[in-house]
Amino acid sequence: QVQLVESGGGLVQAGGSLRLSCVPSGSFLRINVMGWYRQAPGKQRELVAVITSGGNTIYQDSVKGRFTISRDTAKNMTFLQMDSLKPEDTAVYYCNVVGDTLYSGTFYGDYDFWGQGTQVTVSS
Repeated sequence: QVQLVESGGGLVQAGGSLRLSCVPSGSFLRINVMGWYRQAPGKQRELVAVITSGGNTIYQDSVKGRFTISRDTAKNMTFLQMDSLKPEDTAVYYCNVVGDTLYSGTFYGDYDFWGQGTQVTVSS
């Protein structure tokens, strides 16, 4: 089964930057959407940014102008450049891919893949 591995989280001061990366351990037959979500303590997981197979991007209002999602289509990787970070950006950030894959002879179509998450902490 394809696994997603995030990296790039850490502790940063307000106003600083971090770049998150997401690498799949296996291969996809097709990727429909790649994205980043986050979950702060005591809150529900929320969408941060997504990028479609056509290259269209959608951002949560609170990160527009500060975060940039991108991808490497050859390697099926996705990145989240986070600038001008604020304490309220503190959360566990999760990589998400919706796509098709073949595993042990079973086809998984439009399947939701999630990474284990990477902690981002922004100090004031």
